[in-house]
Parts: sequence; structure tokens; C-alpha cells
Amino acid sequence: MSNSLEQSFVKQLKENQNIIHKICRLYTSGEDAHNDLFQEITIQLWKAFPKFRGDSKFSTWAYRVALNTAITLYRKSTRSIATIEFETTRHFIKQEDYNFEEEEQIKLLYKAVHQLNDIEKALVFMYLEDKDYEEISETLGISEVNARVKMNRIKGKLKKILNP
Repeated sequence: MSNSLEQSFVKQLKENQNIIHKICRLYTSGEDAHNDLFQEITIQLWKAFPKFRGDSKFSTWAYRVALNTAITLYRKSTRSIATIEFETTRHFIKQEDYNFEEEEQIKLLYKAVHQLNDIEKALVFMYLEDKDYEEISETLGISEVNARVKMNRIKGKLKKILNP
């Protein structure tokens, strides 16, 4: 692959690294699992990057790849997923340290969100990232109306979980 393609990928990944960390936090518990998923998502993004046509924003495309990777790896934990050994790949970006203590005040919210199903988690995540329903529906492959209805139901579900 060309050097300019690699530079473009690294730049985009650096700018969108936090969303990947947040997805990892939603779908894992513990630092090792978080780091493993972050690495796997990075590898999947790099492998798919040459096919990225720019029809949507990089962040929207990265959400989709990251969510699909997380859901695939953690929904079917008994199924073996073919992965690439991270040490054998080139290190395009140095992962910034992620401080798990830093966001203590949202720990309860994450605990509640962990009780949701995979699609609900993805929807909440994008909603909390201030994505509009058009982008949420495009990323998740559902209609805008369906995304709104699901979000309203999820809000009710979370209220029950947080305030039993």
C-alpha cells in the first residue's frame, strides 16, 4: 500500500481513536480485553481501509467496522475468530494510555448499558456521542424511525435499571 494511504489511515485513526476506546469499553470488562479488542479493531480498520470510498464520514465507517468487530468477537465467544498476531503487524499508531479511573462518575451508566443487547448498546453509544438519527440509522442499517423508537424504549429500560 502507498505511503500516502498509510499516512491518511494513521491521521484518521488518531482523530477517531476515542470512539474506538469507548466501543471497547462497552463490549469488554478489564484492561487486557479492552486492549485486545482495540488492537483487533485497528487491524480490521487497516485491512478494510483500501475499500473505504469516502461515501460517508470516516467516523461513521469506523463506527460500523468497530461495532461489527466487537459484536462478532464478543457475541459468539465460543466461535473462534481468525485474528492476526499484533506483534507481526506494523505498528501504525501508538495507542494512547486509557485511564480507567478517569470516568468514575459514569461507571453506573456503563454497568447499566452492559445489561442491554448488542444493538441497544451500539445505539446508546452513538446517541451519547451526539450522532443524529440519520447517521445512527445509516451506521446500524435500520430506518431513522426505527432508531428513534428503539432509543425511546432503551431510555425507559435504562431508567428502570438505574432506578429500580
